[in-house]
Amino acid sequence: MCERRTLPRETRMRTGAGRGDVTARQRAGTGAWRGLPEAGTMAALREASLRKLRRFSEMRGKPVATGKFWDVVVITAADEKQELAYKQQLSEKLKRKELPLGVNYHVFTDPPGTKIGNGGSTLCSLQCLESLYGDKWNSFTVLLIHSGGYSQRLPNASALGKIFTALPLGEPIYQMLDLKLAMYMDFPSRMKPGVLVTCADDIELYSIGDSESIAFEQPGFTALAHPSSLAVGTTHGVFVLDSAGSLQHGDLEYRQCHRFLHKPSIENMHHFNAVHRLGSFGQQDLSGGDTTCHPLHSEYVYTDSLFYMDHKSAKKLLDFYESVGPLNCEIDAYGDFLQALGPGATAEYTKNTSHVTKEESHLLDMRQKIFHLLKGTPLNVVVLNNSRFYHIGTTEEYLLHFTSNGSLQAELGLQSIAFSVFPNVPEDSHEKPCVIHSILNSGCCVAPGSVVEYSRLGPEVSISENCIISGSVIEKAVLPPCSFVCSLSVEINGHLEYSTMVFGMEDNLKNSVKTISDIKMLQFFGVCFLTCLDIWNLKAMEELFSGSKTQLSLWTARIFPVCSSLSESVAASLGMLNAIRNHSPFSLSNFKLLSIQEMLLCKDVGDMLAYREQLFLEISSKRKQSDSEKS
Repeated sequence: MCERRTLPRETRMRTGAGRGDVTARQRAGTGAWRGLPEAGTMAALREASLRKLRRFSEMRGKPVATGKFWDVVVITAADEKQELAYKQQLSEKLKRKELPLGVNYHVFTDPPGTKIGNGGSTLCSLQCLESLYGDKWNSFTVLLIHSGGYSQRLPNASALGKIFTALPLGEPIYQMLDLKLAMYMDFPSRMKPGVLVTCADDIELYSIGDSESIAFEQPGFTALAHPSSLAVGTTHGVFVLDSAGSLQHGDLEYRQCHRFLHKPSIENMHHFNAVHRLGSFGQQDLSGGDTTCHPLHSEYVYTDSLFYMDHKSAKKLLDFYESVGPLNCEIDAYGDFLQALGPGATAEYTKNTSHVTKEESHLLDMRQKIFHLLKGTPLNVVVLNNSRFYHIGTTEEYLLHFTSNGSLQAELGLQSIAFSVFPNVPEDSHEKPCVIHSILNSGCCVAPGSVVEYSRLGPEVSISENCIISGSVIEKAVLPPCSFVCSLSVEINGHLEYSTMVFGMEDNLKNSVKTISDIKMLQFFGVCFLTCLDIWNLKAMEELFSGSKTQLSLWTARIFPVCSSLSESVAASLGMLNAIRNHSPFSLSNFKLLSIQEMLLCKDVGDMLAYREQLFLEISSKRKQSDSEKS
């Protein structure tokens, strides 16, 4: 039976399973300031972060001194299409002098065929480095950023990549790549040749003493550790620290890890002695900006973020990869590499597939081989007691951190209006909209809790709360709460056209069914998908879906109109959304239709970047004009 559901005001998009069952407020920010109140945490982290940002700003567009920055920066891509998109954006950023010069920037793509996970991508990247540089790479410091995949949980990052996600910070606007380079800029000078592995959708902030520095100079692997609640620990990696020597609870400590637990249960955290107590250190905070202070004697664990492996360990993995040949299963760089490390590691984890997205027959054998390869390798831990770890990989986390006056805004100096023209800014409000690299008419209205990026909104536009508008031109519209709108330039048969995806924040883009008769189980903006097809005058048939005919989902549904202009594309897609809300007919049968999957395959990156450049020039001109009028 098809029923309409009413969406609660605070709903966010559920675009697939996250890193566990905890909420975004629990998951998105972890870390603590040990011994200082929350205000002290934010002030210290803000000061440390702004210092790095200022130094990075001075390095942009200038050659870097040898040994003072990364020798090589690698970004991974899922396929050749994504590789091309990343290379185009890197080229543009270098032209605009947004990145330090004298660094070798590379994009390495996964081989076609079976998905190989970020662990497989790591192995492929090591092979690419040796192929490009031969023995020279044994003296390099390498930053490896995993950014493959199509970001189904944050679709506004799907077309151009999570690592190029815009942040409400800086002029020109910082993207995740810029922030990563800024936050890690102190690492290379205290790092022996090796590879630092990180993900594109997380942010690590930390504060240490003036005389202290983070060093990656020990043999084996070295990982950063952040104090976190036990609930957060269930969705991350957790370190069981060696019992030799007790925690001193200074800003920075170097410890040995006895064993590493991957997304453990709270019961297992206690069983393996991973849990610490605040006890004698008084009222301390583990809020990470998303929860209240923990009470006296609260329990906590140390969770993972990025890790480093020295060149010897990286070479050992590369030799292993070349000996086993092409991969035929997904490997997790955290779950499969780190769990093999430390004196307490056992092969028991190799049989645990509870956190595996797809269980392949070859996975158990591969895990056991990796375990025996790495067994005995030390796992050093850099304990950062004054640190935060933020994940921005879902729409829920994206809205939470960009629009609420939370800790990330304070610690990074995020702006409500970042490099934009928006005369009608609400001043006295705890929650504000977030506007990034956009031009908004003074007559338009954007409610608190919503994000607008790379867009142009006319005077008769009203955006309700908890919406995301990306890359769109909207001339006249009233968007309901929890709407997601994202426009793409597409090239079809040699012609430039446009298509706009629209969804409700509750819609699960990854949820799939195997047969046409089951598509009634899918929902679009809270309405049975079969009902939606009737309203749009579309027939439920296999041809309505792209890709696999046994994985039918909103991601592969051909329901989004293709139009000759950006504004027409947005208007058509909003028309189909309004038809669902009003339960009134809106025929799509005369449109050429694309699925999101197809939009990404035929996206025109050059045109999307040109559109952003046009916005940049217009915003710059309007701001200069405004400044001259004020003076």
